[in-house]
Amino acid sequence: MEEKIFKVFIDFDGTVTKTDVGEELFLRFGDPHKAKEIISLWMEDKITSVETWERLCETVENLNRDDLNKMIDEIEIDDYFHEFLNYCESNNIEVMILSDGLDYYIDRILTREKLSHLNFVSNKVEFGKNNEMLPSFPYTDEECSQCANCKRNHVIANSGDDEYSVYIGDGYSDKCPAQYCDFIFAKKSLLKYCEKNRISYFPYSSFADVLKIFKKLQSKKRLRKRHQAELKRKEVYAQG
Repeated sequence: MEEKIFKVFIDFDGTVTKTDVGEELFLRFGDPHKAKEIISLWMEDKITSVETWERLCETVENLNRDDLNKMIDEIEIDDYFHEFLNYCESNNIEVMILSDGLDYYIDRILTREKLSHLNFVSNKVEFGKNNEMLPSFPYTDEECSQCANCKRNHVIANSGDDEYSVYIGDGYSDKCPAQYCDFIFAKKSLLKYCEKNRISYFPYSSFADVLKIFKKLQSKKRLRKRHQAELKRKEVYAQG
């Protein structure tokens, strides 16, 4: 049996964590009414993800870092995430977290969970002299408005033709990268998107479901890549 190489890409907010950390941050420390309006505009494709983050950060004034850290430390992760990672590490399966969130809280949560070795890419944030939030976006793509951190590009750059790409996500910023992956695990709005666009997926509620199905995929003698994903990857390769 030929060896099957999997590359696993995982969203962070609402996927690794039980709640959307970024949304919770601005509802608690920014202007809740404005934050909801800004997020709605983004989900209606009326503003880009970069504009969304910039506007959200502008709603936060005189942020108390101790209070922020306390909020982050209260965020729970999926009960079975460690088990899934342990399985991947035991089987030499590469895992990469792709987040359209902010590095500050991702790094703090991963460090707390003793997972600081995990490879993740995200938007960045620094704090000004008046404790204002200053976001930056090192991984933007001019063609993509859904993500400030273009997840599609990370999928393309970190997987090859001889590998099977797996995407695990739940939200709006996962719609783009999921289209380029062979196997998709979806819940919430990503699931609805896959159903609406007739994209094959596995529904899940926790990483216990993901692990169970993932083991079955690994055990199959023959696996077929998702044809539409192959076509979309070729389009990107052709563009150079």
